[in-house]
Amino acid sequence: MINIHFIIHEVFEGPGVLEHWAIASGYRLSFSRVYQHEKLPESLDDIDCLIIMGGPQSPNTTVEECPYFDAKAEMELIDQAINDNKIVIGVCLGAQMIGQALGAPVEKSPYAEIGSFPIRKTKEGNSDQKLLHFPQNAVVGHWHGDMAGLTSEAKVLAYSKGCPRQIIQYSALVYGLQCHLEFNPESIELLIQNSTEELERLRGEKYVQTPEELRNNDYKSMNALLFTFMDNLIKQYVVDQKGIMT
Repeated sequence: MINIHFIIHEVFEGPGVLEHWAIASGYRLSFSRVYQHEKLPESLDDIDCLIIMGGPQSPNTTVEECPYFDAKAEMELIDQAINDNKIVIGVCLGAQMIGQALGAPVEKSPYAEIGSFPIRKTKEGNSDQKLLHFPQNAVVGHWHGDMAGLTSEAKVLAYSKGCPRQIIQYSALVYGLQCHLEFNPESIELLIQNSTEELERLRGEKYVQTPEELRNNDYKSMNALLFTFMDNLIKQYVVDQKGIMT
């Protein structure tokens, strides 16, 4: 049985269709909803996959600034999971947390991106076995102003016109997704309702869509890409685990 643990920073930045995929796959789920002051797991022994979701915070946000968000503790957990050869996936803020946990600080993205825009695979992305099903250009979701840092071993697998780092491989089982393939109409509506000030401030920016455009986007294609990517990761993890046990 595969055990997946989600770290969720805000009610409006949940797992989206990732939760549906995990349930449909028959995996066991657990959660740290830090906005509800739920604790991080004390042990990773029973966890196979750690998924760190997004949020308006930064890896540099202090406990004084956001009392329920302990970036240092999360990054220590991420580092432990990586060292224990777990699957580690970071989405948006989660990707930035992975980079910073590995010594690559978060950076400002050239452009803010909110909406659905194409990403393009790099040469490394075309050779990554877990992304073979991705088309050269894929329209995916975005909601960010920063981007994940790069370690010396990191590979950028996809980029967009607004951000040079959209999908990053930090190691064979560790990926940062600056983009949001987990969006669905429900998660988008929550984001819109909780981001009125941000959407107004960024209105008219080159890569920022209006609430109406956000609601009219099709999210099913990007969801299907995410499901196959996650299936590929799980398959590799199972093979690796069998190799360790034998």
